[in-house]
Amino acid sequence: MPHITLEYTQNLAPELDAGEVLMSLNRALAGSGQFQEPDIKSRALVLDRFLVGTAPEGRAFAHVKLALLSGRSAAVKRELSEALLTALSRACPPRAGLDVQLSVEVVDLDRDAYAKESRGAGS
Repeated sequence: MPHITLEYTQNLAPELDAGEVLMSLNRALAGSGQFQEPDIKSRALVLDRFLVGTAPEGRAFAHVKLALLSGRSAAVKRELSEALLTALSRACPPRAGLDVQLSVEVVDLDRDAYAKESRGAGS
């Protein structure tokens, strides 16, 4: 825990390096002091079919979903959200001719219902 999911539109893909963005997001969370570094898991999904508003072209988005175990205060979740948005913004600079929206959401996972098992050398 935590889990990061980055979703971004395919028209960002030519310049957006998903691996670099994920590393920036992971570093932002590791730097928060809220998590152990090996527990941070992230993935990226490029969206081939999307629509922003009603315009067929000229728009894009990147959205980060942070899922973490319940129990953190609203202030901590807000700090994490802002840190992730800053990292995302740095990794997705403005592009001429493209209106890009960046967003972050933080969702709580039920601590009592979450299950995890670690295997391997670092377990």
